Amino acid sequence: MSELIRVAVDAMGGDNAPGEVIKGTVEALNASQEIEVFLVGDQAAIEPFLSKYEYDKARLTIVHASEVISNNEPPAIAIKKKKDSSIVVAQRMVKEGKADAFVSAGCTGAVLVGGHLIVGRIKGIERPALAPLIPTLNGFSLLIDCGANVDAKPSNLVQFARMGSIYMENIMGRKNPKVAIVNIGAEEEKGNALVKAAYPLLKECKDINFVGNVEARDIPNGDVDVVVCEAFVGNVILKMYEGVANALIGKIKETMMSSLKTKIGALLIKDELKNTLKAFDTSDYGGAPMLGLKGLVVKTHGSSKSKEIKQSILQCIAFKQQDIPGKIAAAITVKDEPASEEA
Repeated sequence: MSELIRVAVDAMGGDNAPGEVIKGTVEALNASQEIEVFLVGDQAAIEPFLSKYEYDKARLTIVHASEVISNNEPPAIAIKKKKDSSIVVAQRMVKEGKADAFVSAGCTGAVLVGGHLIVGRIKGIERPALAPLIPTLNGFSLLIDCGANVDAKPSNLVQFARMGSIYMENIMGRKNPKVAIVNIGAEEEKGNALVKAAYPLLKECKDINFVGNVEARDIPNGDVDVVVCEAFVGNVILKMYEGVANALIGKIKETMMSSLKTKIGALLIKDELKNTLKAFDTSDYGGAPMLGLKGLVVKTHGSSKSKEIKQSILQCIAFKQQDIPGKIAAAITVKDEPASEEA
């Protein structure tokens, strides 16, 4: 058997922890023989849930962590003070080479700060970025950045584009992926100061397939593979995307159940409708990798159920096997930079 991919999972993170996190972890173990999992958190809280399931016990270890970082704590302070929190303990495992990846549905700010201070940036990377896959008519696109850098510089957007291209080509199999920057129009001269400054830099970048601007309304068409923006815009797009999808799905279900006629119609197209709606289920894509770090950090929704936890763990396999940090490091021109601060 090839070497196992070791994933440290934050058992205490998220609205549905530890129950759904543990369930998703077991489902991932049972779905793949290629992973080994470390459940990081309060052992006394984990064990009762774990005892409900059948799994390969040789590939799962509980790593006790006595503290939890909540969403209402200042992330930087919490990371420095709560050294025995599940987030800090698990990310230190990645830094020390005891784990290949970290998955968490916990406090986003703490996961991001920990990624910077504990796991550390790849040399030459100015700002790591969160990059979720979003469903489109052509399958999916990568949205980068969606939450890590609300005040980005033009050079940051260029690095986001390059990292996103590497991820889409090597993990998702998109050859020469099309890259576009989010703007309020298709014309090159449009946009705010950030977009106007970034556009010519992206245009000159020879190692990406930059195709120009993309308007938010055109993103769901799937005409581009990598959608580049700073985190404020990216997070608004992502949240709007999820909200509209949930509203439409809810309205479709309501309409289908509104009368005898629509119920008969729903029964006739049930399988086709289920497949169509499944294509827009973001939980199938797992979490958002934090690209630009020395190791893999995956942030899933705080409301994640077992399915998304499972997919987030399984996506770590290809990331490790394809050596995405190594490919990103090789693609980035190294410049003089201050040493990373350690937690």
